[in-house]
Amino acid sequence: MIESGSTLWHWFSDSAHRHAQAPALRVAGQQLTYAELLRLTESLATRLVRTHGTPPRVVGLCASRSLAAYAGYLAALRLSATVVPLAPDLPVERARRICAAAAVDLLITDDSGQRVADDGPGPLDVLPLSGAPHHPWWAEPDRPWSEPYSGNPDDIAYILFTSGSTGSPKGVPIRHRNLTGYLAHCVTSYEVGPGSRLSQTFELTFDPSVFDMFVAWLSGALLVAAAPGDTMAPVRYVNDNGITHWFSVPSVISLARRLRSLKPHSMPTLRYSLFAGEQLTLGQARAWAEAAPHSILENLYGPTELTVTCTRYQLPADPARWPRTSNDTVPIGRVHAHLQGMLRRADGAPADDGELCVRGSQRFDGYLDAAQDDDRFVTYDGERARPFTGRPGPADWYRTGDRVRWEDGALVHLGRLDDQVKIHGYRIELGEIESVLRRHPGVVDVVVLALPTGSGPAELHAIYTCEDVDSASLARVVADHLPPYMAPSRYHRVECLPVNSNGKVDRKRLAADLGAA
Repeated sequence: MIESGSTLWHWFSDSAHRHAQAPALRVAGQQLTYAELLRLTESLATRLVRTHGTPPRVVGLCASRSLAAYAGYLAALRLSATVVPLAPDLPVERARRICAAAAVDLLITDDSGQRVADDGPGPLDVLPLSGAPHHPWWAEPDRPWSEPYSGNPDDIAYILFTSGSTGSPKGVPIRHRNLTGYLAHCVTSYEVGPGSRLSQTFELTFDPSVFDMFVAWLSGALLVAAAPGDTMAPVRYVNDNGITHWFSVPSVISLARRLRSLKPHSMPTLRYSLFAGEQLTLGQARAWAEAAPHSILENLYGPTELTVTCTRYQLPADPARWPRTSNDTVPIGRVHAHLQGMLRRADGAPADDGELCVRGSQRFDGYLDAAQDDDRFVTYDGERARPFTGRPGPADWYRTGDRVRWEDGALVHLGRLDDQVKIHGYRIELGEIESVLRRHPGVVDVVVLALPTGSGPAELHAIYTCEDVDSASLARVVADHLPPYMAPSRYHRVECLPVNSNGKVDRKRLAADLGAA
């Protein structure tokens, strides 16, 4: 039972007592029951206090889908501390800046995160939790932490850092109360309970991982952490573990299609398949639906600032009833009923096509650095926008920076507002060019970038993966559907599109690779 006035630790502890002998976590060849995971967490909490001298207030977690990562996350929550996940491949200087900005006072590392600790994360305590078989930390448990739990819903559960336009990472604090309605909504909507098995394909630095962990652990289900390489072979991962609930970025589908592993009826155990993090194309959805014919397929959307996801769209079971959208992507649906959404034109007025703004219980209270709030919130007097000042209040709307449009009763994601470029005086939406190129039957994935030339205006580059398509045929598709000023100057066929640590297509890396070519 998820109740208001509770915290993630309240919910996990209650579930662990109610489902003590049920499997809770499968990771790196180990499986723990709820009782075992609870005992391990309480013991690790004692070790954290001994390492730091007092209960830490903010715990950095530089770990990647390991027993140390999950036990460390829960142990920090047990001590009423805030969790700050750090990517193990993070440059050390950026790790230092994040730790300083979040006031991290203890850093937990596993084997993958040891490099960051060795190179010096700054003046803070470090607790390395090696996975080596010799003297493993989990085999020598400390006494359970015996002090009463003191957390409350207004405490910050975790802080995630997103990229900032100025080069400084933006710290996004999410409080326990931001999660209450969201998690209750997810547990009920996706019929999760004992016997369910949830995937974990996301790194802890990407907030859909919070969905995986706590939707599973608050309902008595099993969380199955993906091993390295599992996301490249989703069919094997699903079938070997009897996964019932899948959640990933859409790029996983494209990779599986390229490797020819996504065959019809190949994932019969799946009951729900969820995708978020980037646009889900109708072609990707169709391939997955054929491979998982007993699964309900949904497209979700939401920035970190709005607590994991804030909209959902469920595709009809009959593909003949699937929508047709202006950019051949699956709609993102409607804003959750317990939230409020609004579309905003460039001049600030409400609209049916514009920037999505959201407020309600899932909206965060502002960035760690208050100066970064200024251009991300908007306040309205009636239907007139007025300048935002100070820290955001409950009535203020968070500006997502994403352009959406109502089409046949559902919101369609049209791209980032900052994806709009101006070439030869024309305003161009890169997503519109991508949607046209996707219409070519041989194209699997495509990204369009506007890259500087060194002299003169930027050039449009189309980077694509395909079965057997040459650039001339793509140029003809563009010529048939778009004006000449929107035609890419260059086409680049690649084996696969690079992805970042969150599994999203890495546009910055693509731009850097093309710039060096």
